[in-house]
Amino acid sequence: MYIDGEWLTSDSQFPVSNPASGETIGHVVDGDATHAKRAIEAASRALPGWAAQTPYARSAYLYRAYQLMLEQHSQLAELMTREQGKPLKAAMNEVKYAADFLLWFAEEAKRIYGETIPSARADQRFIVQKQPVGVVAAVTPWNYPISMLTRKLGPALAAGCSVVLKPAESTPLCAIAVFKILEEAGLPPGVANLVTSSNPKPIGDVFCTHPAVRKLTFTGSTAVGKQLATACAPQLKRVSMELGGHAPFIVFEDADPVHAAKGAALVKFLNTGQACISPNRIFVHRSIIDPFLATLTSRIAALQAGDGFNPANSIGPLINEAAIAKVDRQVQDAVARGATLLAGGSRLTDNGLENGCFYGATLLSNVSPEMLIYQEETFGPVAAVVPFDDQDDVIAMANDTTYGLAAYIYTQNLSRAYRAFEQLHFGIIGINDINPTSAAAPFGGMKESGLGREGAREGIEEYLETKLGGLSI
Repeated sequence: MYIDGEWLTSDSQFPVSNPASGETIGHVVDGDATHAKRAIEAASRALPGWAAQTPYARSAYLYRAYQLMLEQHSQLAELMTREQGKPLKAAMNEVKYAADFLLWFAEEAKRIYGETIPSARADQRFIVQKQPVGVVAAVTPWNYPISMLTRKLGPALAAGCSVVLKPAESTPLCAIAVFKILEEAGLPPGVANLVTSSNPKPIGDVFCTHPAVRKLTFTGSTAVGKQLATACAPQLKRVSMELGGHAPFIVFEDADPVHAAKGAALVKFLNTGQACISPNRIFVHRSIIDPFLATLTSRIAALQAGDGFNPANSIGPLINEAAIAKVDRQVQDAVARGATLLAGGSRLTDNGLENGCFYGATLLSNVSPEMLIYQEETFGPVAAVVPFDDQDDVIAMANDTTYGLAAYIYTQNLSRAYRAFEQLHFGIIGINDINPTSAAAPFGGMKESGLGREGAREGIEEYLETKLGGLSI
């Protein structure tokens, strides 16, 4: 753990394993509530000095961290592949994406603007200033174990906040590597603190109840997000929640079915389907469903699962046994209720995969609303295809979920695309685009997919308070 500028060791440790092999790759300090309190106290002491630094000074630290992350690009990606399992090429892309947030918010630190407001009184002037919200507690997930850290650390530090971060218990080694970069960049002691633990609940309880923490930012499941937001409510802490998704992927009849299927394959099986913006319900117009399925079937057949260090492998492992069980439960339920299994549908144990958490890339057609996979987020490598006939019907089906993070549209009709964009109740819409994300673009969902936005200029606003001054002159 990294608290108040020092790395802490302890006899109490927990193992970290490679999900592709089950091999233990390291041991990490197993922190508890006492460590969380200690880290918050360090952040509280560091806050006044950090907030008082000029935006240009804070920007310089972030820019240096950005440079270091690029210099250590390969080492960070290799660590991510060992710890999280994703193919090395995908890990390399994530490190670049993570560095982008440090660079973006290094610049945004200089653009925290105030304003003056005219008054009806001749002797009065109003001024508005933005100030850091205070100590920030951050909880990050395992599926993007470096970029989800910088997407929170970047804006918080740029705004002048100090931070205590708890990474996912499955991927603490990536978090340690990021904090070593912050240390090397010269960040003052206590400004950024890392608490690792195999048991997130005691840490989360402290984050939610400690009076010095003025904001909690969390990326993870909707169920846990609700619990954390509820626990923060008595103190009216600011919260940012980036939660689950149940993304629709709509292919209208005027779309090129081959092009759409290629896009669906790329985004569906990205990170083995373990992404909150991964399409969960693929709606395809009945008139073009056959060529769509034919192309998607052939694309899936070309996907090879295995260790991420083999460049021939494009499908990595699921994170753990619980993830395997959830995915298989949804697939078996769908088949039992009438879905057609066109590819995959079982755990992979041949060719040296028996010790890893591998599930075959799966394609289901004729999926219908009564099936679990239609109702629940999958977070795995399963493409569930639903036929449709009418545009109004498919928009209604797409919106028929408590989630509202991402959605995708394939069409060649500009009017249809724009109307669907307006009618879909999701925070991120990809229109003939499977990667509608960037450090410069706001990321976040509607409904039970979250509160607030990350990235873009909106991202830094989440860590700022608005202060009004009224002057009688």
